Amino acid sequence: MSGLVLKLGPKERVLINGAVIENGDRRSRLSIMTPDANILRLRDAIHPEEANTPVRRVCYAAQLVLTGDSTPDDARMPLLRRIEELSQVLTDHDSRRQLALATQAVLDAQYYQCLKALRALLPREERLLAARVQ
Repeated sequence: MSGLVLKLGPKERVLINGAVIENGDRRSRLSIMTPDANILRLRDAIHPEEANTPVRRVCYAAQLVLTGDSTPDDARMPLLRRIEELSQVLTDHDSRRQLALATQAVLDAQYYQCLKALRALLPREERLLAARVQ
């Protein structure tokens, strides 16, 4: 039986189904055998004060499902609406592909995959916002 394999660095923290787990002093590997477990590396987490751009706000909303702070039922429609709003602005082919992946992930209740697809848009958003300021 295969599952998700997490490779953790020394003292790295990960959130699994609401429990924060900290690795020891050495690198290690964890095999997560439970399907559909909610997992978030804390180094990848967006903190509330960092959710200050459109893409970051949508990422944060998806992250709240993974942390257990929002239920999938409560998050589904607002997430789909926000992803649709992003698709009105991010119209290039690659962004549309990532947004389609995020939408499908929400429809499939795969919130980590949604977050992963949305996080791929962060560098693009940063470039667009930087160009707007100049």
